[in-house]
Formats: sequence, C-alpha cells, structure tokens
Amino acid sequence: MNSHLDTVAFPLGRRARQWFAEQQFDAAREALESLLRQVPANPFVQMDLAAVLLRCGRLGDAATLMLDVAQSDDPQPSLDIQLARGLSAAGEVVAARSCLDRLERAADLPAMLLAEQAHLRWGMRDIPAARRMIDRAVAAGADAPRELHLQAMLRQFGGETDEAGRLLDACLDRWPAFGDAALARANLRTQTAQTHHLDFLRLQLQRLPADAGAPAQLANRAAFEAAVFKELDDLGRYDEAWPAMQRCNALMHRVRPYDAQGETAVVDALIRVAGSLGRSAAPGAQQEEGPQPIFIVGMPRSGTTLLDRMLSSHSQVASAGEIMDFPQQLRRVAGVVPHGAAGTLAAIERGAELDLADLGARYLVQTRWRAPGCRYFIDKLPTNIRMVAHIRRALPHARIVHVVRDPLEVCFSNLSMMFGNRAAYSYDQRAMVHYYGQYRRLARHWQTTMPDSMIEVAYADLVREPGVALRKVLDHCGLAMEEACLHPERNAAPVATPSAAQVREPIHGRGSGRWRPYASHLDVLRGAVLDMA
Repeated sequence: MNSHLDTVAFPLGRRARQWFAEQQFDAAREALESLLRQVPANPFVQMDLAAVLLRCGRLGDAATLMLDVAQSDDPQPSLDIQLARGLSAAGEVVAARSCLDRLERAADLPAMLLAEQAHLRWGMRDIPAARRMIDRAVAAGADAPRELHLQAMLRQFGGETDEAGRLLDACLDRWPAFGDAALARANLRTQTAQTHHLDFLRLQLQRLPADAGAPAQLANRAAFEAAVFKELDDLGRYDEAWPAMQRCNALMHRVRPYDAQGETAVVDALIRVAGSLGRSAAPGAQQEEGPQPIFIVGMPRSGTTLLDRMLSSHSQVASAGEIMDFPQQLRRVAGVVPHGAAGTLAAIERGAELDLADLGARYLVQTRWRAPGCRYFIDKLPTNIRMVAHIRRALPHARIVHVVRDPLEVCFSNLSMMFGNRAAYSYDQRAMVHYYGQYRRLARHWQTTMPDSMIEVAYADLVREPGVALRKVLDHCGLAMEEACLHPERNAAPVATPSAAQVREPIHGRGSGRWRPYASHLDVLRGAVLDMA
C-alpha cells in the first residue's frame, strides 16, 4: 500500500495500512472508503482501496477504481507501475499495457523503474517489450543479479545463445552464489567435457548452507544441485547425476510440498460441475471478430512446446506462449481471490453461477493483441487441460489440442526438471504418480463425456511422422499445410519454456528413453505406470 497517505496526515490512511498489514481487510476497506469520501479522486487512496479489494476477491470493483486512476491527465511514474501491476492482477492486461506504454515514453526514468517495467512485461509474456526495457534498465545502471539474469534469459528466448551465455558468465563472475543463473547456464546448451562448469558448481555448493535456511535459500541450493544434475546427465555420468537430482528434489519438496488432497479436490470439482456450468456463449458469438485461440494442453514436458513451434510457424498463427489469461479471467468472473489452489477451487465451485459468455468475451479482449493480422493465436498453458469444459462453453470456436506422451517418459521428464516454485508434484516420485493419475482421470473424463471437445496428438507421432501428425491439427483448424511448419527450428519468434534450447533444433526424438539410465532408481514410478496400463 502507498506510504503517501502518512505524509498527508490522514489518520484513517495510517490505520488502514495497519489493518491491511494485519490482514483485517474489511476494516481496511471501510477506513479507505470513508477516507475517499473526504478526499474524492485521490489516486493514492484509490490505489490502496483497490489493493484491499483485490485481496477480498472483488476484482471487478478493484479494476474499476484502477481504470479511473489510469485516466488521469497527470500521470506519475510510480503510480503507473502500481497500476500496471494491479490491473494485470485484476485481469485488465490491455489497460496494464497502456500504463506501461505511457511510462515507457517518459524521459529520464531511474533504472529501478525501467527494470520493474521489464519484469512486468515479462510477466505478461510480452517478450520484445521486456527485452527493450531490461536493456534500457541495464544501460541506465541497473546492477543486480535479478536484472542481469532476466536480460540473459530474454536473449536465450530469442535464440541468442552465445550472448545469453556471456551475460550469465558475467552475472556469475559477480554473484557466484546466484543459483538461478547457474541453472540457466547449465540449461543453455548440451554440456561437454570442454564446456561444463562442474568444478564451479561444486565449489559454490560447498560454500552454501547445507540444509538450513529460509525457503529462498533452500531453493537457491536446489538450483545448484539441479545444474549439477543437468551437466552430469549431459556428460553421461548417470551414477553421479542421480544423487544430485535427488538432493535438488528433496530440497524443493521441503519448499513446496505437494498437496495431493487439494489436487484431488480440484479434479473432483471439475468433474462434478462440468455439466452444470452457467450461461454459455452463443455458438455464433465471437466468430468473425478477430483471432481465435488454439489451446494446446496436456502434461508439462509432453511435447506442447514442439507443437506450438510447429503451428506458430504457419503464416496465420501466432504463439502467445504460456499465458495465464484463461484461469485469470475465470477467477475474475467468479469473484475470487486470485491466489493459489484455494482460489482455483473456489472459482470452479461457482460454476453454475458463472456467466461464461462474459468469460469468453473478456478472455478475447485481453488476449487478441498478441496476434495482429493472424487468424489464430496459441495459448500454450498445459494445465488448461483442467479448463476444457469452461473453454468449450465460453469460447465455442476455440480449438483444443491435447498432446499426450508415454507416461514414463513424461513423468521422468518432469522429475528431472526444476520448475522453481511451480509444479510441486514434480519433486517426489509418489507425488508425480498422484498428479499424473489425476491428470489422466480428468483427460479421460473429457474424452468420455465430451468426445468432440478436443483432438489428441501423440508426441511420438510428432517426432516420427511430423507431417502426418501436424496435418491432423491443421485440418482441425481449417488451415492448409505450409512447409515452414515442418521446420520449427527456423521459427524466429521467442520461446520461453524449459524446452527453449531443444526446439531451436530440427525435429528429433532424442528426448525419448532419457529415463533408462536411471531405471534402477525409478521403481515407484515404473510400478505405478504398469498399474495404470
């Protein structure tokens, strides 16, 4: 919340800040509403009240306040940053971008504000703008590991591997204990006996606290262990690599324990409410108004990025990447606090009350800027497999493509990838088995009850017979085959997923069988997969 209220001697403002800090949101709201009657249109009071309303799940009311502030004839850089952050959280991405566009035009901004703009643009997956702003920030003096890491990652996403490596080397020369940069450098390319960094990584692990510390410290150590695993795996030193993966996953399991009960509750709710969702969009709605979405769904690490790169090589298709817009707009129309599994479950439970026509319309308004001049844009958030029933009712003209992969292959690929604070299921074999089982249960439910809701494409077919597999998807979308689609390595658009390096190579199946050198350690996973067969 804003500290400006203290400086103008508003006792109500000071009390509201205290109540907000104590999470007494109703008291904070009442105080700020009273204060706003005393000082109408004060932007700082409006922004504080919007922050409280966001925490209460009143996203629409919060957005109304912030949109009013955004119309000010006297823009202030500090307010524009707050507006962009708050509007984005409320599902008003277009307005948030407008605030950032206005801020970008301002002269003589400090490096800190330029860097904050870059991080917000990256959060929106507006990669060209994020890169533009982080370069300005660094040129203006931004000098912290977080900013140099972002600058390097944005280079990698654009295919500039050598420049990304140079930036990561420079970052680690100055901040050698920064795990995110160490892991990014390991993932940048396949490491060899000449290029690996194992001595550096092990030295840093010796210097870091071994087992104690705050979650951020544990996650930082886990990133170094993940980097050791990646480089040893690249070198074929599998007996040494496995313990490093285990240490990484054990640390991350402590940081983000998997909530099996919560995951089951979400899937149960999705199945229960699918047949009783609220008012749907009319079949003819939204047909000719602009680009339509293609949702690529499935398990993470199932081949969704490869299909995204193939499809977005088509002249009529743009990729939006892994965007959170659909679940974000679902929470907006449901009126729930946009945080965590509890918010997701609350939004699902309100299915019968939802105006899905409004959900679909809002989604399109907030996403179509990503595909100027194209017939389609790709929304490649794998976990939208949960949203199939909602998508079908909210966006009747959307296409949904479900990518499937061999269970053992996809589960091991998740186990061996550090996702940071996301994907808590991926840090333990039993958790992995449970999550995969829930995913498969839900996918089979959609196939049984909504057989025409999506088409299914196997990753194995994409790499063995890419032309045949892709033609199936293109036919589903009413698109003709284009030669470029079979050469995704030539696609110059940015790609921001853990598969960024692999998909800049010609189509191949070298990722298959990666679990085999570790087979003796995968009894839990292998046994569960056999039971599911």
